[in-house]
This record gives sequence, C-alpha cells and structure tokens, in this order.
Amino acid sequence: MKKVWVLNAILSLLIVAAGVYAWSWVKNTLPKQLAAPSSLYIQAEETKKEEVNPQLKEIIYEAQKLVVKIEIADGSFGSGFLYNNQGDIITNAHVVANAKEVKVITVDSKELTGEVIGISVDTDIAVVRVLELEGTKPLRIANNQKAELGDEVIALGSPLGLQNTVTTGIVSGVGRSFHIEPFRYEDMYQISAPIAPGNSGGPLIDTRTGEVIGINSAVMEQGVIGFSIPINNVISLIRSWSETPMTSLPRVGVAVPGNNNGQSSSNEDIANYIAQYYFESINHRDYVTAYSLLGSELQSTLSYEEFRADFMNVLAVEINSTFTEMVDRNVNVTVLIQTQQRGDDGLTFTNYECNFVLGLENDQMKILSKDRKKID
Repeated sequence: MKKVWVLNAILSLLIVAAGVYAWSWVKNTLPKQLAAPSSLYIQAEETKKEEVNPQLKEIIYEAQKLVVKIEIADGSFGSGFLYNNQGDIITNAHVVANAKEVKVITVDSKELTGEVIGISVDTDIAVVRVLELEGTKPLRIANNQKAELGDEVIALGSPLGLQNTVTTGIVSGVGRSFHIEPFRYEDMYQISAPIAPGNSGGPLIDTRTGEVIGINSAVMEQGVIGFSIPINNVISLIRSWSETPMTSLPRVGVAVPGNNNGQSSSNEDIANYIAQYYFESINHRDYVTAYSLLGSELQSTLSYEEFRADFMNVLAVEINSTFTEMVDRNVNVTVLIQTQQRGDDGLTFTNYECNFVLGLENDQMKILSKDRKKID
C-alpha cells in the first residue's frame, strides 16, 4: 500500500513538472503577437482610460453647486465659493475691491445679495457673507495639506463670464512669489489648468480628495500660466473675518495685470478662450465637453461618435499660438497646434493649422464651423 502511495506521489510531481515545462515552452516559443494581449483587450483597456473617473465626476458635480459668480456695480465680476455654513464665500480682494454690497449668482441662476465682511489690502483675499446661503453645506477645506508638483487639480469659476466652467490640470510649480500692485503673492501654486479673467476667487480642488487646496488668483501670459493661493496660508485670516466681521472696509487698489477683474471681456477674448478650452478638453479625453462647445448646426452634421473617433489616436495636443479676428458679428480664431498621435509606425508628431468661426448662439459663444490642415 505504501509503495502505491509513493508511486502516485512521484507521478503527480512528474505531471506538474511537465505542465510547467510546457507553459514555459509555449511562452518562449510562440510569436510575440500571439502571446500579447488581444487587440480587443487593449481597446477595452484604452476605453476605460478615456472614461472620466466617476469619483471625479461626483467631485465636480458637488463642487459646482457651491461655486458662485460675483458681480459689482461697475459690471466687473469674478468667482467665489462657500466655505462655511454661515453663508460665507471666499473670493479675491480685487474682485470685490471698494464695494460693500455685491451681487452673488448661484449655479441655478439665483441672484442673491452679499455683504463684504472682510478684505485685505496686501493679500488678495476677501470674504462675502450671503445670508440666504446660511445653513448650506460648504466645500471641504484641506487641513494642513500642501500640494506637490504633479498633483492633479481642477479649477472652477466663471472665466470671461462663462459661469460653471471646470478646467483640469496639474500643479506645475510651487513656492512661486511675485508682486502685482497692490498685492503680494507669496508661496503660490503654479497650475496648468487654463484660467482666465473671471476665474479669480474660484476654488482649486484636489482631484483625489475633493477638498479645496487653493484660491485661483492670477493669470499671466494670455492664460497659459495660472496661480493659486494655498488655502492653508490664509485660512486663519479668513476665519477671523467670519468670527468678527469688519465694521469699516479699507480702500483697496484694483490694478491687477493679467486679470482685469473680469471686466471688458470682448467677444474676441471669449472666442480665444473657448478655442483653447476645446483643445484642453480633448487633451484630457473629455470629448463630451469638447463636443458641447460646438454649435447646434455643426452638431447636426457631426455626431458625437464621429467627433470622438476623430481623436481616438491623439495622445496629446500642444497649442503653439492663437490669432483672432472679428468678421461681422463672428470671431475667426486660428490655432496652431502640434499633436502627438499613435499609428502603425509608432508615435508621430504633426503640426496643424485649425480655423474656427465662433459666434453667439442663445447668448453663448459656440464654435459654428471648424476645419484643419497639416502644415510643415
């Protein structure tokens, strides 16, 4: 009986060894194209990557409800966000400079009255209290969290008056300091998320946690580089105003180059921003947003599926320059880009000249027509 048991054990070991050898032989002998994952598997994995993270969608949806547009009597505007349950909104000092009362417009277009209860003359920070928002659950503030290079972020606000706009990017620099009269900007985050006049005062949110880590405050080089004040650097000052509102507001200078307080934004400015936002959305594979920027007539001749398929092999888009020109009531925008694409021969880099015609449709700037051509 013992001999039979030993024989069975030896036979089992031989079978296992043969199986391991056969697996190793198949792995090392078959052509690589047969051993590699199937194209269907790769396509499925790539499709997953293209989908917007459901958690990120939820963060954006919840945050948008708590971001407002702020207008003052002279017609200038900016953004702000609810940070406590007293109805207090954080914004930039230059957005509400020298105003006691402001108009606050919520995401559902309600127009409320806000009172400036705190403002700094040297740090670009202010707080506006809206009694109608008292008791509303606010955005979560990051406690003692400092952003690092490469952290993924979203910026929310009303760039050029386009309320409820979200742009994505990364923290591309930390510890930036500069002076734009009358404010000192110290230890700033530099961000790649496109912002424009009107974004000022909006929140910068960490995509991992959904918490506010900064206050978008300045834009330079025609919207290419944005800066955000780390929330932890100013939160103690902000809370002091909420606890003890100012009884007398100091006069504040408003010369903020590159931001212009959201004022005097022409159709050319808006069209230029829309064209850049279009490519930014494609760059992040957010084809739904990019498609939504097209006018109704253009959408009627180009389905979303066709639109999306046109960019399936595009890995990255870099904007080299933009040119705008008013033609009658519309704006022609020429954008020179370089794309990184994948193909049968591997990665390729191609330069394009993209021409857009933008115009108002139901009071919103839309891309009415577009074309592109390769350039050397």
